[in-house]
Order: sequence, then structure tokens, then C-alpha cells
Amino acid sequence: MQALDTTRGAPRETRKPGLRLWNAAAIAIALALIAPIAVVGANLFVPGGGAWAHLSATVLPDYALNSLALVAMVATGTTVVGVACAWLVACCEFPGRRALEWALALPLAMPAYVIAYAYTDALQFAGPVQSSLRAAFGWAAGDYWFPEIRSLPGAAAMFVAVLYPYVYLLARGAFLEQSPSLAEAGRTLGLPPWQAFFRVSLPLARPAIAAGAALACMETLADFGTVSYFGVQTFTTGIFRAWLSMGEPVSAAKLSMLLLAFVAVLLAAERLARRRARFHDAPSSRRRSRVTLSRRAGTVALATCLAPLAFGFAIPAAMLARLSLQGGDEQFGARFATLAANSFFLSSITAVIAVALAVVMAYGARISRSPVGAAVNRVAALGYAVPGAVIAIGVLIPAARLDNLLADAAGSLFGISMGLMLTGSLVALVYAYLIRFLAVALQSVEAGLARITPAMEDAARSLGLGPSATLARVHLPMMRSSLVTAALLVFVDVMKELPATFVMRPFNFDTLAVQAYNLAADERLAEASTASLAIVAVGLVPLIVAARRMVKPEAPTAP
Repeated sequence: MQALDTTRGAPRETRKPGLRLWNAAAIAIALALIAPIAVVGANLFVPGGGAWAHLSATVLPDYALNSLALVAMVATGTTVVGVACAWLVACCEFPGRRALEWALALPLAMPAYVIAYAYTDALQFAGPVQSSLRAAFGWAAGDYWFPEIRSLPGAAAMFVAVLYPYVYLLARGAFLEQSPSLAEAGRTLGLPPWQAFFRVSLPLARPAIAAGAALACMETLADFGTVSYFGVQTFTTGIFRAWLSMGEPVSAAKLSMLLLAFVAVLLAAERLARRRARFHDAPSSRRRSRVTLSRRAGTVALATCLAPLAFGFAIPAAMLARLSLQGGDEQFGARFATLAANSFFLSSITAVIAVALAVVMAYGARISRSPVGAAVNRVAALGYAVPGAVIAIGVLIPAARLDNLLADAAGSLFGISMGLMLTGSLVALVYAYLIRFLAVALQSVEAGLARITPAMEDAARSLGLGPSATLARVHLPMMRSSLVTAALLVFVDVMKELPATFVMRPFNFDTLAVQAYNLAADERLAEASTASLAIVAVGLVPLIVAARRMVKPEAPTAP
């Protein structure tokens, strides 16, 4: 007679093989995803040679200082803008608030390098803004001062414009979840609204704000298109220079590890700063009431929220549309269709594979209820914090070595020339995408599984269904919405990804992101606008759907 596992209601002997299979699959996926990062780390112990010594003595300090200054400006800007907008829409009532709740997330659809192209065309010396000023006041070159857009502060402004929604979305949720009794306690102690915000609401929302700012900082450090176009020397541009211009993969790997260490120090510093602080809130069934603003204050609040939306989305979108209509890409026909098809293919195949792998990992951790399963999922999710350039180096170094070994073996054994099979292939590129963006799919899939009660799978197994059949017939139909959301998010991220695509794409295989960057690098901004608009349009639809789902109409609460 078989022993029963009373916690599951299914025979223990029939469950163990399936559990072992799912656990082994999850661990294998996690190891495959962290292997390239380990490869990059191993190059720390490889002698760097003259190129590394030259980089260390000349440009490495500039890389570190510029990266630090850029991160500091972006963290400050995104925190100020994101928190201000989040508090206004969460705690205040003014005209246009309900539309702004979801519209303030729209700049996430606009890659930083895309708005960099748009604002450069508008604000450069020959652009419409300075040309209009010279015509209006009769100025000539040298008669006036105008801020230089292609600079370190200019790059920081571009990042703040498109990355503040990270802080806004998380801070808004934190403000809405705070108990109304805390605000009431502040009022009874005589605190005016602004002091209550700084002394009560803001400290309690600090973890959410810090998480949003950390995401914005990691995206900033991972960027290549904006800093390269603006001529700002950071770790990312140094990695590309060492790999592509100097042909030094070891030096590129060492710079990659320094960049990873930079990210780790930033995250550790924030955690250390709040290690003894506590941010617990008292649970409450009541929803926090909003303060109805006066007409004047409501106008100020509306303008405060409209400004980042305009600078991060509306104005650059209008600029790109104008450029596209005036000039546009001369290869808009068959060539542009090929670029769009390449982008769509890479994004689609990566989204499908990422969702499939995420289902295996999340379901394996769920049915095993083992700390090991949860741990490997967290390790695999670390790839989202790794810049695309670092992942590209980690994939290309072992791929190139394996290609050389296979080519030498084929030449010596069969007398044939195989060429490069992995380096510069679509397989390697999709692999890099999966390392970078699997965490996005995993988070959505885990959230979908969490909403399914364990009683459902227990009932299925009591009817004789194994783990795989339970997943196929019970879980997947119930989490269809989460799977679609995960696929859309990965699709949009791959569509915008530039560093990994730029380095690892096959020969003569370009995407919309690469086309936009190449044209902008040649100062053909009007032509670059067509591909840029296409990238934004693709990312806009799923972003609007996701943003509107996050701000569903609030149900009335009991008094």
C-alpha cells in the first residue's frame, strides 16, 4: 500500500519523479542564465596586458566619475519628479487626476536614446529653437549662451524624462497603501499637510521609492545609445570601445565586472542606510481619503504632473513625427519592412521562450515548496540588473572560444572550414536577451500562480493528474492573462534593447533600434525618426494596457 502525503493528498511515490524533474529543469535554467556572468567574473584573474594598463591609467577614472555623477543626477531627478507626481495623484483631488494616473507612465515607452535624438535636433545650433531665437532677437553666433544638450547634464535630463515612472508607479502604490489613521494622527498633532508628508508619508514610502530609484539607476548604467551619442564616457561606452575598437575582450570583461561592482555598491549603500529603520504600517480596511485642492492649487498640481509627461513623451513624440513627415527614412519601403520584421521576430521568439522558461521555473518552485527552488529563481532574476553590454561580453567570450575549437577540430579531422557557428548568431543573441529579461516574465508568472489557490492543484492530483497534466489543464488556463502580460513586457523590452543587439547581431542583420542608432550617429536625425517612432509605437500599446490595469477604478470603501 502506498504511503500518502497528507499535505498534498497524492501518493508520495508517484509525486517524487515529477518533482525531481521540475526541480532539475529549474536549476538547469538558472545555471545556464548565470553562466555568462560567471565567465565575465573569471576574467578578473586573467592578466590584462598593455591595453588594460593603458585604460586604467588614462580613462578609467573618467569612466568612474562620469558614471557616478550621472547616477547621482538621475537618482535625484527621478526621485523628485516621481515622488511629487505620485503624491499628488494618490493623495490629492484636482482636475485631470484620473487620466494622469495612467498617463504618467507613458514615458516608459520612449527609450532614452530616442528622445536624445529628438531633443538634439530641436536644441542644437541649427535646430528650430536656436534658429527662432536668433531670428527673433537678431542674434548671431557667439552673441548668446545656450545650454549644451550633448553633455553629461543633458544625458541625465534624458534619463530623468523617461525613467521617472519607475519611482512614480512604486511610490504611488506605497502612498495608496498607507493607513489613513497615520495622516489623521499627524493632523491631530497639528502638522500641516506638507509637514505630514515629509514626516509621515515620505519615510513610510522610502523602500518603494528606493526600489524605483534603483531601477532607474540600473537602466542608466546599462544604457549605451544615449551616452555614446552625447559623447559621455561611462563604463558602458568603455566596454564597447575595448571590445570593438581595441579588440580586447579581457579588458572589456574587466570593465564589465567593475560596472557590476558599481551597481552592487549602489544597492548595498541604500540598504545599509536604512538597515535599522522600520517601515511597517498599521493595516486598515479604510482607503486613504484625498485632499480636494483649491482652484489655484489644483492648477499648480495639474501643471506639475503635465510637465514630466510633456517632456518625457508628448514633446519628443511630436518632434519625431515632425522629422518623419519632413524627411523620414528614405529606405522606408522594403528595407524598413525587413528591419521591422527582424525586430518583430527577435522580440516574439524571445518572449515565447522567456514565458515558457518562466513557467517551468515558477511552477517547479511552487510544487516543490523547497528553498532551493525559490533561491534559483532569485539568482536567475539577477540578470535584469546586469547591463546588456556585460551580458554580451559574457556570451561572446565562451562562444568565440567554442567556435575556434570546433573550427580547428573540423579542419584537422575532416579538412573543412566551418566558420563561426555561435558567435554572431541569432541563437547567441536570443540567449543574451533571455539572460537580461527573463526576470520580467518570471515576476509576472509568479504573480499569476500566486493567485491560484493550492486547493485547485490538490483537487487535480487527487483525480490522478500528475504535475505536468495539472499545469496544462488547471494552471495555464487560469493564468492566461499573466502569461500574455509577461510576453508583452518581454516583447517591448527586447524591441528597445540596443547594447546587446548592437554587439551580438549577425552580420547584415539590423533591427529598428540599430537602424535608429546608426542613422543618429551619422547625424541623420530625420531618417532616424522613422525607426524611433516605430519602436515607440510598438511599446505604447502594451504599456497603456498595463498602466490602466494598475490604476483600475477604486471600489467604494465602507465608512
